[in-house]
Amino acid sequence: MEFSGAVLAGGRSKRFGQDKARYVWRGRPLAAYVLESLREADERFIVAGRPYPEFGVPVFGDVVPGADSLSGLHSALVHARHDWVAVAACDLPRLTPAYWAYMFAQTRTAEGLAVVAEGPTGWIEPLAAFYRKDLEPVAREQIARGDLFLKHLVEAARASIVPWSELAPRFGAGLFLNANRLEDLVRSADEQPPG
Repeated sequence: MEFSGAVLAGGRSKRFGQDKARYVWRGRPLAAYVLESLREADERFIVAGRPYPEFGVPVFGDVVPGADSLSGLHSALVHARHDWVAVAACDLPRLTPAYWAYMFAQTRTAEGLAVVAEGPTGWIEPLAAFYRKDLEPVAREQIARGDLFLKHLVEAARASIVPWSELAPRFGAGLFLNANRLEDLVRSADEQPPG
């Protein structure tokens, strides 16, 4: 498919206690699950402040550092070759190729510059979303203002929001399992693995 896939792995993982991208869960590093979910992308790369040679994809640092996930998202837009960029956090191991295909299909009718999923609690999931490369100067200007909230970029993009009621029946209630803390993964040990 003609979109770029970017995995953000630039966080310090303070709450997790170790490098999340490399943490082995069910036999594979977390970032490997996310990269695999993006296997249909025309190109894949990681945005991080450290090398990850074991994943076999290019790794780019932040173009404008210091703005947390917004720096990573901005860098993904800078480095992507295609108009639409799938941006994923490295700690979402339940994302699947089918999820990205479904979200990419929504870009065909999107009027704004992003397609973002709603999560099970009603909050949006800005790091499991598609962004148009055209959004790069908007992200850069937001960083320059010192506004680090991804939600504000999503609003500026006039994003299409894909409701959770559409996603849950297709991809399961655990789609956005997020490994913020090691306990998050331990608690999910009895759940079905990603399909």
